[in-house]
Amino acid sequence: MRHLHHLDLDAYFARIGWSGERAPTWATLRSLHLAHVVGIPFENVEIVLGGVPSLAPADLEDKLVRQGRGGYCFEHNLLFAGVLEALGFGVTRLAARVRMGSDAIRPMTHTLLAVEVPGEAHPYIADVGFGSGGLLEPLPLLPGVASPQGAWRFRLVREDDLWLLQTVYGGQGWFTVYAFTLERRESVDFEVANWYVATHPSSPFRHTLRVQRSGPHERAYIEDRLLTVVRSDGSREERELKDDHEVLRLLVHDFGLLLPWDTVFPAPPERAHPPARPEES
Repeated sequence: MRHLHHLDLDAYFARIGWSGERAPTWATLRSLHLAHVVGIPFENVEIVLGGVPSLAPADLEDKLVRQGRGGYCFEHNLLFAGVLEALGFGVTRLAARVRMGSDAIRPMTHTLLAVEVPGEAHPYIADVGFGSGGLLEPLPLLPGVASPQGAWRFRLVREDDLWLLQTVYGGQGWFTVYAFTLERRESVDFEVANWYVATHPSSPFRHTLRVQRSGPHERAYIEDRLLTVVRSDGSREERELKDDHEVLRLLVHDFGLLLPWDTVFPAPPERAHPPARPEES
């Protein structure tokens, strides 16, 4: 049984700058989803510094709302699920295998949501926790319906018993981001996946700083000390950050994260190759 936690909705709405109608409608879901993605960054600072994020609802609210921090998929989507349920939406917590163009079978370490909107004939897929390559708005759970979202496009397609989230990546056409089923997942499933992602020696989130923010016309991300900005006009900017002070300055002033000025990150590993596309857990 999921422990009840009474979210401070006023504080959450202030954090994401949202003032819409508090009713379980499609318009509310859509605007809340966008406001959350734009308002709370994706980040793994706690993991890089040796911690394991708590998924307890009160701790999620404290970190992402009151402390002015962000988080990764489990934190974002589990907090968002609680908000939606408090507003009267039906929410099913799901899990996915990230593909990012690979055919390798990866563990089921991403979470997303299926949301029931009263009066709507089909659920919507919501995902505020993928990072800079993820959804800006929910998608109808219908195969093949392309959804323009700002400068980006997404769709869901079927592959046997799987649903695939796809986006258009550069000139490569449709590109599979992750695969999932509609099987309900429970808190214990996310606790296990969260521990694995935060502690496993081969986890990319344990050793590599990843901070990302998304908007309708621009995506920006920091990977270790490399800042990358991708804009809707196709332009791309990359810049190496010289030290922790410059990283912190960007995280606070550009990404909106409240971090102590004496934060020291582990030395970034040597790059033998250019960094991969930003990728969620």
